[in-house]
Amino acid sequence: MKKYNFGAGPSILPQEVIRATADACLNFDGMDLSLMEISHRSANFQAVIDEARALVAELLQLPEDYSVIFLGGGASTQFCYVPYNLLERKAAYLNTGTWAKNALKEAKLFGEVVEVASSEEANYTYLPKGFTVPADVDYFHVTTNNTIYGTDEDFDVPVPLVADMSSDIFSRVIDPKKYALIYAGAQKNLSMAGVTIVIVRNDVLGKVTRPLPTIIDYRTHINKGSMFNTPPVVPIFTCLQTLRWIKAQGGVAEMERRARERAELLYGEIDRNPLFRGTVTDPADRSFMNVCFVMAEGHEALEAEFLAFATARGMHGIKGHRSVGGFRASIYNAMPLEGVQALVETMQAFEAQHRA
Repeated sequence: MKKYNFGAGPSILPQEVIRATADACLNFDGMDLSLMEISHRSANFQAVIDEARALVAELLQLPEDYSVIFLGGGASTQFCYVPYNLLERKAAYLNTGTWAKNALKEAKLFGEVVEVASSEEANYTYLPKGFTVPADVDYFHVTTNNTIYGTDEDFDVPVPLVADMSSDIFSRVIDPKKYALIYAGAQKNLSMAGVTIVIVRNDVLGKVTRPLPTIIDYRTHINKGSMFNTPPVVPIFTCLQTLRWIKAQGGVAEMERRARERAELLYGEIDRNPLFRGTVTDPADRSFMNVCFVMAEGHEALEAEFLAFATARGMHGIKGHRSVGGFRASIYNAMPLEGVQALVETMQAFEAQHRA
């Protein structure tokens, strides 16, 4: 039986990427040494990090005044890095989910923080609209894709924009000039856990008056080429393989086309099938990466049965987050269309089994 990995993270990777990483862990670059044991300062690995940085810039079409760095830890580490480096007077945050709320909480340790809007009262089932971002803030922080709740957002604001893109980076075409800083934990749409990409416009750095610990200062890592301390070598190598794969598949524009195709197929079935309903109240807010749904009214008792039914048919990782319940199908870049088709067929088979 073929399995399809709908896990929210760590999550699905292209098979070519997995094989390349496995091979390198046995014999990296013809060195007869494992990728796990080579020096990060060797010329062989320097070539990896240089190419990965160049591919990030190429695929996102970054202007020359942006830097790309690879840091250890997850995106949650950036919840403190960002305000440490950027928050001097005041920052604005949009509270659209657990990770956005956690980022806001950390920022309050460094200065005044304005929560411009929140959808917490409705368990984050919609995206706030019609809010105003104060003009005097150092930056406005958003989470572009809310993994737990299945919402997705994009913004144009007249202040420096900081975005947590952990679960949708490289899945849609963006205008990088809109962002002062982008960060993304790689384990959802790019690599294994252990590395975080930070993309920063250089002119926003060095403006805070507080002393910065050397390792938390983004400029340290820019100046040292992500080599100030030992970087997570294997996750960066995997990241490079995924970036190569994205380019070979047609780039970010093709990733977006596929994402829309997968999402439209799955949301179409959720909306059609009388046993299920989507949890996001406004279809315009729906994520293309994390599709959240529950049993429809009157069919709630079937939740455990459907989970077992789907799991038995090879649908891995579709159980919803504990704060939402129900189901979540994460359909990241590496998910083939056939995986979504298999899930749709599973939902239809379950419907047929329970048809009155």
